[in-house]
Amino acid sequence: MNSTALAATPADDSYQTITRPTVLARRARIAAIALRGSAALWLGVAVLGQLLFAVYVLVFYGRAAASGHPEQWNKVLHPGYVPGDTFGNLVLASHLLFGALITIGGTLQLMPFVRKRWPRVHRWNGRVFLAGAAIAASGGLIMIWTRDAGSALVQNIAISINAILILLFGTQALRYALARRFDVHRRWTLRLFLSVNGGWFFRVGLMFWVAVNHGPAGFDPKTFTGPFITFLSFAQYLLPLAVLEGYLRAQRGAPLPQLGVAALLLLLTLAMGLGVLVAALGLWLPHL
Repeated sequence: MNSTALAATPADDSYQTITRPTVLARRARIAAIALRGSAALWLGVAVLGQLLFAVYVLVFYGRAAASGHPEQWNKVLHPGYVPGDTFGNLVLASHLLFGALITIGGTLQLMPFVRKRWPRVHRWNGRVFLAGAAIAASGGLIMIWTRDAGSALVQNIAISINAILILLFGTQALRYALARRFDVHRRWTLRLFLSVNGGWFFRVGLMFWVAVNHGPAGFDPKTFTGPFITFLSFAQYLLPLAVLEGYLRAQRGAPLPQLGVAALLLLLTLAMGLGVLVAALGLWLPHL
């Protein structure tokens, strides 16, 4: 080996020693950016779809009630308004109202600029969000077990579990907020946000499924029962919660898992976007 090669060897080793951490740091930075970007894109599509749904609920149901014709609710909801059932109708109205309000309030809670620039608004909106979630979940439980919607028992159980999770997550979010453990509070709030939107995920997931199959598949549209409806009754909240847990762990993980979760979020965002589009065109906008 000549002297030139010998002289170059230490420099080459030094170059590898210096550049390897740089390359790893660059990969970690790219993976973190991809994870944050995919999460932001998912949130943007979800917020748009949820606001559309909230406007639909407030305009359609509110307009019918204000005009003195709550029986128009029955065009899209079964069981909807029931003449003579004052208590049941009030429970349904509160469920719809607070469901729409927490959809809007929940999106505000997730906006970092609201939390940073208007902390008082964030705190009061959080209190309303927690109270509204508890009222909507309790109303849902009452309706599921006191009104005959014609749904299968397994669907009622799935919805009841969702309501119980809402109450549990809300309690935990409040507990850690009072303890000023805001890092833990944020995680419980995210779980609460996803669980309170279970009904929205159900509608979007159903419309996505119908769109890709060019019609109903795996369920009877007349009885609204079947294996897919059973699956979706649980998946409407368990799937988003599972993805959230993966996202939270990926934030503290290595670049490869972060890229994997980022890719999964992108795929789910595309599916959710299609579901939102079909639901908006077929279910919500025609009633505005």
